[in-house]
Amino acid sequence: MRSESVSAGTVSFRPMTAESAERLGEALALIDPWARYHYTSKMLSQFLSAKEEDAPRFEIVCDEALAGAISVRKTWLRGPYLQFIGILPEFQKRGIGSVALSWFEAGARQDKARNIWVVASDFNPGALAFYERFGFVPVAKLDGLVEDGAGEILFRKRLVTG
Repeated sequence: MRSESVSAGTVSFRPMTAESAERLGEALALIDPWARYHYTSKMLSQFLSAKEEDAPRFEIVCDEALAGAISVRKTWLRGPYLQFIGILPEFQKRGIGSVALSWFEAGARQDKARNIWVVASDFNPGALAFYERFGFVPVAKLDGLVEDGAGEILFRKRLVTG
């Protein structure tokens, strides 16, 4: 796993441990979108600690401190899908999310993927703008996917143009 430096320190990605999954589940359940969707700490911890060959979970570590989590579904629509990204509040706005997206994209390019994909909740303007700044383009709105009254925006970034 490679490491990158940001203004806040050095960021690296490590396979998720059960202990980290529990800590992250507890903290991320308190913030949107998970809080709004009533995801409990137990639900998030179970998801983050699950072992799926096609969707590995990683800890995001900044200067040896647990900063968040990322999970990538490797095979989706001609490229990987960013299944989960969560940065702990005390590590937000430090460039760690951008490093994580660059790491995600670099892996896809290495695998010669045509696209990379992500979904963000329509009530989360910060996430929507973040993905657009990174070159993702909204391609569909999925109303009521998680909960009635809320929609998810599917974003695509083409890696291969033609």
